[in-house]
Amino acid sequence: MAKKVLVVDDQYGIRVLLNEVLEKDGYQVFQAPNGPTALEIVKTSKPDLVLLDMKIPGMDGLEILRQIRVIEPNLKVIMMTAYGELDLIKEAMALGALTHFTKPFDIDELRKKVKEELVMQEV
Repeated sequence: MAKKVLVVDDQYGIRVLLNEVLEKDGYQVFQAPNGPTALEIVKTSKPDLVLLDMKIPGMDGLEILRQIRVIEPNLKVIMMTAYGELDLIKEAMALGALTHFTKPFDIDELRKKVKEELVMQEV
């Protein structure tokens, strides 16, 4: 059964890019443009890993992460950020985010990290 990855980003182009790349790698990919949609997918589809943008209108990445922790305390989360958000990254790491990628990120590095985390989950 394919591992499930949820991509949460308000930028359509990033969601489409990550969807395409991760599906080619054999993952089932879900997309959410905002917090409420992301939290609903976490509840109903039980993803194995979330790629979460820090800056999302309405409900920011930290608030989404806090609510994910209530629903699925052990869900793997990788943050995606713009430059200059180091204080937010520290808070995200304190909330259990695995790591972060700064936009524009290297898609191959991101793919490698996703694979690494999902393979570790199987062990």
